[in-house]
Amino acid sequence: MLQQSFSEVYTKFKLHFYQKVFSKFGSREATLTTVETFCMEIIQAMGSPTVNEFASFVHISPPNAAYKVNSLIQKGYLKKVQSQSDRREYHIVPTQKYMDYYNVSYTYLSTVLQRVENRFPPEDVKKLEEMLQVISRELMPEIPIQVQNSVPE
Repeated sequence: MLQQSFSEVYTKFKLHFYQKVFSKFGSREATLTTVETFCMEIIQAMGSPTVNEFASFVHISPPNAAYKVNSLIQKGYLKKVQSQSDRREYHIVPTQKYMDYYNVSYTYLSTVLQRVENRFPPEDVKKLEEMLQVISRELMPEIPIQVQNSVPE
């Protein structure tokens, strides 16, 4: 029952995102391929990785990662920012153009979470938050990165 319920919620979030992405195709705004979209979601979640950190995380060669990153830079979705601590190193950072694209998904997340807060008592919402934090921090060790807070305020 828990697995079915969680799967249903997760699938609805994915479907909403895909629905919004496909609606962008009609207005020619969506210029990211499926693989590029996945790359951008990973880079966004990682914060501001280097190309090598990104390559290592997705298990692809650094030249392949560099090719994908350069394509995303040319399309205006990524930029390279020089590291303050090591001037030889560059981090890849999503641009505002991507954040506008990405927020399509997270606007819905905010809507659903507002509905949760309106529907359930505060103690239940607090318990849900605690449970989600445990799931993320302790029960998902296969994803070693700390996902960046990417929910718009």
